[in-house]
Amino acid sequence: MIYAISGPTCSGKTALGVELALRVGGEVINFDSVQIYKQIEIATAKPTEEEMRGVPHHLIGYVDPNINYNVADWANDAVAKIVEIESRGAVPILVGGTGFYLRTLRKPLFDSPKTDSQLRERVGVIHSKRGAGHLHRMLTRVDPETAAKLPVRDYVRVIRSLEVFFQTGERISKRQPLRAEPPEFASRIRLFVLNPPRDLLYEKINARTEAHFANGLVDEVKQLLAAGVSDSNNALGAHAYRRVCEYLRGERYLPSAIEKSKQDVRNYAKRQLTWFRGEEGVTWLDGFGDEKGVKDELFRLIDVG
Repeated sequence: MIYAISGPTCSGKTALGVELALRVGGEVINFDSVQIYKQIEIATAKPTEEEMRGVPHHLIGYVDPNINYNVADWANDAVAKIVEIESRGAVPILVGGTGFYLRTLRKPLFDSPKTDSQLRERVGVIHSKRGAGHLHRMLTRVDPETAAKLPVRDYVRVIRSLEVFFQTGERISKRQPLRAEPPEFASRIRLFVLNPPRDLLYEKINARTEAHFANGLVDEVKQLLAAGVSDSNNALGAHAYRRVCEYLRGERYLPSAIEKSKQDVRNYAKRQLTWFRGEEGVTWLDGFGDEKGVKDELFRLIDVG
């Protein structure tokens, strides 16, 4: 069996994943699209050595922030890690909140071209100068079917759709039905999703966001920009990082960046829950992952098969 632990940000996925790994002899594979990056630390909630409790963790902090790593790249790396972990007789445990990553393991993507770094940079400049709405209108002109399915705020997938069109001359909506077969282990992934009380979740999100800014998030972003990381790269596209970049460009005041970051993350948590309600084979766990009752319920469900 392969287990997956997910849920909204701040719901305690890391703690529950480690508890499960200790229970079944597992190793954790990260599926958070921001935790994959090196040097992107303060606002990513990467587990500390203490939080890992001796459990091996994979696909965390291994991608250079200048690389626009995508879901297909992650899926290839995750497949290799799952094979490697099972070859040692250990149990792979996928832990993260990027539902699209997990879906790609169970339902592989179509064959798409490698990212063209120069094209990505040009599209990124358009995004920085004109905004996500302009990119979405561009996509509407060249691939209205895909644009109709993507919200304006999902600029990462909008950008990728534009790239596929400009690189191949084909609409991504026409290429997507041509999917590869899922890997052998896809049917063995058992997915558990945390569902904590919404009011308490939002309180945690607000407190954590304030702590990120208090613990030097602005300075971290300054250092990344000074090191040559573009603010249009995926690595700096996460919620708080994006708002800090806006602050540093003089587009908003710092209190506004903090409050907007809180709102962004709360909205993201809501979208995460909505996403998993649309997924197949989800077992819901009510509560936070660091609560004993949630851990006990997870173990009970696993023991009864």
